[in-house]
Amino acid sequence: MASSLRPTAGAAVSRAVGLDLRRRRSVSDDPTERVVSALRDRTVVVRGRFAVHLRVELVGEQLGQLRLQPGVEPPMSSMAFEWCSRRRAKTAPASSCACSGAAAAARAEISPRPKASGLCGRAPERRTRVLPAVSPYRNQAGPSRLRVEQHPVLHRLVPALAAVALACSPLVPAAHATDTGPYAPLDRPGPALSVPADELAASLHCSATFPSARRTPVLLVPGTTLDPEPNYDWNYERAFDAQRRPWCAVRLPEHATGDIQIAGEYVVYALRTMSARAHRKVDVLGYSQGGMVPRWALRFWPDTRPLVDDLVGLDPSNHGTVDADATCAMSCDAANYQQASQSHFIAALNSGAETFRGIDYTVVYSRTDEVVVPNVDVASSSSLHTGGGRIANIAVQSVCPADPSEHLAMGSYDAVGYALAVDALDHAGPANTDRVDISVCAQPFQPGVDPATFPQQYARYLQAVGQASASARMLSAEPALRRYALR
Repeated sequence: MASSLRPTAGAAVSRAVGLDLRRRRSVSDDPTERVVSALRDRTVVVRGRFAVHLRVELVGEQLGQLRLQPGVEPPMSSMAFEWCSRRRAKTAPASSCACSGAAAAARAEISPRPKASGLCGRAPERRTRVLPAVSPYRNQAGPSRLRVEQHPVLHRLVPALAAVALACSPLVPAAHATDTGPYAPLDRPGPALSVPADELAASLHCSATFPSARRTPVLLVPGTTLDPEPNYDWNYERAFDAQRRPWCAVRLPEHATGDIQIAGEYVVYALRTMSARAHRKVDVLGYSQGGMVPRWALRFWPDTRPLVDDLVGLDPSNHGTVDADATCAMSCDAANYQQASQSHFIAALNSGAETFRGIDYTVVYSRTDEVVVPNVDVASSSSLHTGGGRIANIAVQSVCPADPSEHLAMGSYDAVGYALAVDALDHAGPANTDRVDISVCAQPFQPGVDPATFPQQYARYLQAVGQASASARMLSAEPALRRYALR
């Protein structure tokens, strides 16, 4: 979505860039044009909290396009800006300015630069500069460097970076970065919930500590073929009770084998209810489908985004699985159809943006996952990459190389997955492997799991998976996308 730059934003841009734009009588009163015109004799060095990759391009006769992409792994925030000149691009929307991601964290230092010709003519020689930067992920993936690749003439556009970020309100992704194709725009209000209110209320069960909670409550979302009890009551719930961490668990319809579009309504209700009762944001922890379905709620009910602080997924099926591509060739339950990697549901889920600004996303996956596949690196099915949220995609084997945990272990007793999940819940931002004690590699079970009763509890867990799989309602095709998911 693009957001108009209001006249009041011109003053903010002027102050941040250090220019009096009102004195530029050669341009129109359009504040965006004034920004671009005033920057023509300036160059910039950008330093910020995040290591990012800047690329500036000329687009026909338009003034240009500035895109910031992650420069380190795991992917973090991205943001984009687009300026359109009414004088140079008659068909382009005037006064457009859109921004998202960590723009407010960046700052610009401005220095004079001699004039150069050919702003919209022949492309000048490209110049690359590498500058030091500080990355919160410097010990996880790659050097802590800020790579700036741009055309020399368009150096002059970059000083608007911090200014435009602060002036744009609300912060939203640029139009070209949030093209949702045939699917609903990112900011379209969600539909009314179709599930009866009494059924939604009955689906949510909360801990005894929730009503008087002074900590951020956690919503537990089970995986496909599971209800909250066999998934969480012998591990995470016990651990959270010992920590006096408040939690609620949501029961999805048909043991989470039904239409995930309907399951998403249960998550919407849970987020709204928990946030209203706790008077604060909510953390979400989900396993397999349970780590993915909250993203459906966030994608198609935008009012839930301000309610969520952290979303932690354990082997989440964020991009489906190629397993279901094969097993659902003839028939499947609704949820498995929708979790096929080529499903319409997965395409709609990831349309426009995979993450949203203000939410921290931690994806914990195992390279030995045999259900959500492929899941071997940061390009895995579970991993997230786009949008304005802060993201950490972490394999448990990056902490403990010999961790053998497969899909079912990740959702029930894996100590490394638990340590990363709790690290995300206890700190600002997503999980960071630097904070995880390496001694976790020697722990056979996560906190909350009783070794004495583990055989019985794990057998109950497996039995629940088997029974739900056997009784699931089979379909001959993927459920059609609901009207609200389409443009």
